[in-house]
Amino acid sequence: MSRHADARPPATDDDLDWCHDAVQGVSRTFALTVDVLDEPMASHICIGYLLCRIADTVEDSSSIAPDEQAHLLRLYDRALDPDDDTTVDEFVTAVQPHLPPEGEQSDDWMVVANTARVFRTFEALPEDVREAVTPPVRELVSGMAMFVERYSQTGGLRIQSREELEEYCYYAAGTVGNLITNLVTRGNIDSERRSRLYDTAEEFGLLLQLVNIAKDVHDDYTAENNVYLPADWLADAGVPQEEVVDPEHNDRAASVVKRTADHAKSFLDDAQTYLETVPLREGNTLAAWAIPFLLAVGTLRELVANPEHAVTGEGVKISRQEVFAVVSEMNGASSESLAEMREIISRKPFHRATTNVD
Repeated sequence: MSRHADARPPATDDDLDWCHDAVQGVSRTFALTVDVLDEPMASHICIGYLLCRIADTVEDSSSIAPDEQAHLLRLYDRALDPDDDTTVDEFVTAVQPHLPPEGEQSDDWMVVANTARVFRTFEALPEDVREAVTPPVRELVSGMAMFVERYSQTGGLRIQSREELEEYCYYAAGTVGNLITNLVTRGNIDSERRSRLYDTAEEFGLLLQLVNIAKDVHDDYTAENNVYLPADWLADAGVPQEEVVDPEHNDRAASVVKRTADHAKSFLDDAQTYLETVPLREGNTLAAWAIPFLLAVGTLRELVANPEHAVTGEGVKISRQEVFAVVSEMNGASSESLAEMREIISRKPFHRATTNVD
């Protein structure tokens, strides 16, 4: 549970506790973020993330036909629209037939099954918080629906170009960057700082999403029938998109993973600028966003060193020891330490580094 519980936003304790527990189950990285936020920001971000995760789970499902996925996402978007009469109960009723049986539900599907509870908790938040969260969540949901409709005949997403890859990443994660920024810029903030935040918020989100895409090639294809590596880049390497994880193409597909990782690196500077600019107010902390940023730097290091692991199923990830070292170092750290930590982590696992970051 996050710190300063007495500053938690208005909601029933049971619902809010459930939402915090749910985040722990669906995303280890985002759970770290919520854990190092103070209240009320911890709960604002927790609930906003769960609203996004509901849509993401529907979009990622390989057992729901694309037309039905798009219908469910459009219905969910209307339920989020304060000016639409569609209720969350209508979405819950429509998604019910697609839920795995109780006892067999993953943590993600447990959240979908409890959509009404997430909405109830969200609706108890202050109006200015809801107004900050709703537009970017709706943009994420409508973007996902658009991509599902675009590739409804292929049974899964098939990204064609760098431009389309960035478009997808914007809807999946750039919108979340805007959600965070909407929350932290409520109230008085000078216009120059506000502009710098919005100029770099999307890049922060794109960095994190591109890292996920590069490292999860095997699972995205085998579990969800999605290929996010652009067809153009795969063709340059001589890899048919439908054969992205075939062993005969491992080396060539790995070169495209590395190309994607290199492209992700182009967003590092803007993401760092975002972190150095973000205001620390209403429970916001530097560590909450610096930790996923630095873990992305470490994952990029591993991707460049072993890109083939992303396509063979061996997996690309950094060790628990490094995660713990980064979390420990960032708690209470200042933005001045970011550049040095980024440099260290780009070269070697942070827990093995001999340099002490002040």
